[in-house]
Amino acid sequence: MGFDQTDWMPCELCGSTGQDIHHIEARGMGGSKTKDVIENLMLLCRNCHVEYGDKKQYKGLLQATHIAYMKRR
Repeated sequence: MGFDQTDWMPCELCGSTGQDIHHIEARGMGGSKTKDVIENLMLLCRNCHVEYGDKKQYKGLLQATHIAYMKRR
């Protein structure tokens, strides 16, 4: 996509400044062992990462939001 680390990028959930890369299918918790792919990585702000990341009840929401976000790009 041609982004630089100095580019401003929004949180995919709330639109504030993105700070954390979240693995939708968690690697460290028994999830995917494959290498990182954009379909499994989403940018979140710290608040959304704490609120929604690594919580099974939000996995579907994160997947659907990320798919919709990627389609807009």
